[in-house]
Amino acid sequence: MSDSKEFGLAKGLTNYGDRDFSIYLRRSFASSMGYSRDMLSKKIVGIAYTPSGYNNCHRHFPEMLEAVKRGVLTAGALPVEFPTISLGEVFLNPTSLKFRNLMSMDTEEMIRAQPMDAVVLMGGCDKTVPAQLMGAVSADLPAVQIVAGPMMTSRHGEERLGACTDCRRFWGKYRAGEIDTDEINTVEMRLATTAGTCAVMGTASTMACIAEALGMSFPGTAAIPAVHADRLRAAEATGIAAVNLMARPVRPSEIITRDSVENALRVLLALGGSTNAIVHLTAIAGRAGIDIPLTWLNELSETTPVLVNLKPVGSHYMEDFFYAGGLGAVLRELKPLLNLDCATVTGDTLGERLDQPAEPADRKVISSARSPLEAKGGLVALFGSLAPRGAILKRSAADNTLFEKEGRAVVFSSLEDLAARIDDPDLDVTADDFLVLQNAGPTSPSGMPEAGYLPIPKKLSSQGVKDMVRISDARMSGTAFGTIVLHVTPEAAQAGPLALVQNGDRIRLSVENKTIDLLVDEEELERRRASYQSSARDAATLRGYDKLYAEQVLQADEGCDFAFMKPVQDDR
Repeated sequence: MSDSKEFGLAKGLTNYGDRDFSIYLRRSFASSMGYSRDMLSKKIVGIAYTPSGYNNCHRHFPEMLEAVKRGVLTAGALPVEFPTISLGEVFLNPTSLKFRNLMSMDTEEMIRAQPMDAVVLMGGCDKTVPAQLMGAVSADLPAVQIVAGPMMTSRHGEERLGACTDCRRFWGKYRAGEIDTDEINTVEMRLATTAGTCAVMGTASTMACIAEALGMSFPGTAAIPAVHADRLRAAEATGIAAVNLMARPVRPSEIITRDSVENALRVLLALGGSTNAIVHLTAIAGRAGIDIPLTWLNELSETTPVLVNLKPVGSHYMEDFFYAGGLGAVLRELKPLLNLDCATVTGDTLGERLDQPAEPADRKVISSARSPLEAKGGLVALFGSLAPRGAILKRSAADNTLFEKEGRAVVFSSLEDLAARIDDPDLDVTADDFLVLQNAGPTSPSGMPEAGYLPIPKKLSSQGVKDMVRISDARMSGTAFGTIVLHVTPEAAQAGPLALVQNGDRIRLSVENKTIDLLVDEEELERRRASYQSSARDAATLRGYDKLYAEQVLQADEGCDFAFMKPVQDDR
């Protein structure tokens, strides 16, 4: 009964010291689930399945799963779903980023350990897509990403509402005293009313577009609303694509290359996408041995226009983006700037895909490259004495009157300090000051949360102040907006210059020069360094994943991946 074909159930056999017994036992147990012997002889498409009661974005996944299975069966393979960790963005403490690497490890090991010839990755909520792509790149089995899709908008009076830019807009109104408690409670129940990810170009939608730009998703699927019938048709097509990938096979290492990563960076810049995406794309590329220096981002940003008029940068929502032509329309505008010979999960190159006929784009939502919303990309990296290894500013969502500015630092030493003092009526702060948050980076106790969107002090917001320069080693939600400098590296907990900033120091920001400088002489900084005490947690006092994270997490410019998860370099 020897079976030398290493596919389907015969792949990666459990080791009992007798191969024939292993396959006999595996088939026996698989038969208990009602499969026929004919079905058990087929190639297998695993489906990394991530519904969770703690993940509202994925609540429609049972129906999507059936559509993926339908596609796999149609193409002649056996679909088998398997669970992994699911990261619901707003339900995790201290922050979902801390658990992205854990989900990537879970995904990688389950792909590698279980018998499958290809895998469909079902994700959507902010950290789930990067985690799945990181795991898939490391496992390097043929893989296709299918995303949850964005939720539909709701209404409040005559206004459209969509999580979560409008969450922040209405909360700002509430803090400023423009609306009362009854109205904010009413808005709260109307912001997120369907399944799916945030309705704007936040991190989830940005990562969906990046997955498609990389060539890892079926074309045209990034922007389909979660509750649209096309989302189910996309899931079915994804199942078919996964089976087709097995023929050669085509692996993530052939799709995620330096050229496709450059395409993804161009897309990120043209979307005015989430600042989180540069951390995630850096981590995904890093698993393939591809570095993304922030200087590369700046080089591309100089020649990549902002084309997409979506919140938080513009005025529209993801459902509008879908009907306007979606990512395909953006890619066609960027075509002269793209690497067109990149492989995709369909077997076509990007260039062959873009040669296909397409309906005209809605120019209210997706501008032409000849008449862009902005001539330069939505993100820019800043360097200088405050951020020697870089920081990120989403300039397309910021107030450009603040781009060339020097200000006085108003410093908060931690999230707890921020919460305690930001609304103190005696806080010494003006609209011309720079709010500075320390100790919110990846190795801090807070684990680099989306706290970089520092609230405007109530004494200023009540006077009508809508924006001011804010600086931190934290992240901010992709749905947020403002003149906010993020991911300052090295972080404060690692003795970066940010840790040395004190109240009253002068800081100079120049977006034109791509600089962020602390205007304190080196002698004074050396004096401060002598009394510096790190806020980073001592790994020796921790256990389990907490300990692993504290020991291994890298800085923001390296994608906050774990050092030991990067590819092993063979120097022979």
